[in-house]
Amino acid sequence: MSYICSVGLGIPDYHLSQQYIKQMVQQIFTFSEREINRLLPVFDHAQIEQRQFAVSSDWFLEEHSFQERNDLYLKLAKEFALKAVDDCLYQDNFLSHPIAYQDIDMIIFVSSTGVATPSLDAHLINERPFRQDVQRMPLWGLGCAGGAIGLARANDWLTANPEKCALVICCELCSLTFQKGDLKKSNLIGTALFGDGISAALLVGEQSSLVQRRQNAVPRLLHSYSYTKKGSLSVMGWQITNTGFEVIFSKSIPALVENFWQEHIQLFFEQHHLAANDISAFIAHPGGKKVIEAMQKVLQVDAKKFQHSTAILKSHGNMSSATVLYVLRSWMEEAVYTKEKSVLSALGPGFSSELILMEWMH
Repeated sequence: MSYICSVGLGIPDYHLSQQYIKQMVQQIFTFSEREINRLLPVFDHAQIEQRQFAVSSDWFLEEHSFQERNDLYLKLAKEFALKAVDDCLYQDNFLSHPIAYQDIDMIIFVSSTGVATPSLDAHLINERPFRQDVQRMPLWGLGCAGGAIGLARANDWLTANPEKCALVICCELCSLTFQKGDLKKSNLIGTALFGDGISAALLVGEQSSLVQRRQNAVPRLLHSYSYTKKGSLSVMGWQITNTGFEVIFSKSIPALVENFWQEHIQLFFEQHHLAANDISAFIAHPGGKKVIEAMQKVLQVDAKKFQHSTAILKSHGNMSSATVLYVLRSWMEEAVYTKEKSVLSALGPGFSSELILMEWMH
């Protein structure tokens, strides 16, 4: 078991309203008037008010090569990941004293929106005084599930090494994957949903002296459970083309929540002798409005238990793997009673589901 003692954010510079993006789309895409009128309501139905981007709105008006996109990814991912890490380790809302970079024993770097070899964690080590013997675990291709999976793998490692601590960094620059010439409906839906987000979480093993630096109630990770549906590779992911990443985004995702995810969470509850009403908060990755609504329908619980998932979607959109840490941070900023349990969840390519059972501890 391990504790999540702090979460930091690296929020990008450009804030665009949903209505502004909707107007931009009408300029960028060459749909017929009939098609655009049929498709544009997705922006209004998404329940997103604004999103943040690492590039200005003018960037979307031009064509960009794969190399140009990836070079920009390397530059900006490093910049904003460092911002999130600094915010995490020096976060006085969660920590009584800052955590030194030299104290970090493992870095898990999660991303699916750019390619880097050496992986980005090596770049970060050159920019901050991490130890040379810090262990590294880059995770790529997990999409929206990556944040939850990164936490689960960190918890596994800390259960085996309870005197150590790990840093999970999720860095997604979805804007850089935008394909101006892709006129598929999935691209337009992606344009209505995705933003850029960067987050970092500090996980500390039970026997580490750093546990004493936590403030207020923090989540202790108890159990995780992965579930992958066979024959579902086409549900979500990337189609790699000469110009970059084209989004694959199936309209069947909400329906999969009502059957595949329902099966997963029921098995999870049975394993741990729990019911939905035993859970005080669902720290759910808000894949979209319909995904949150489908989860609420499956669980038959008060919408307040998903309140921060809804709020993060409204203020930031879907930021792929980073999103669930934004939601977690919002719950950590609230007063949560000791011993209450939460479930952190995320869905991603595969088609896969990740669940983590947490207990809040002072």
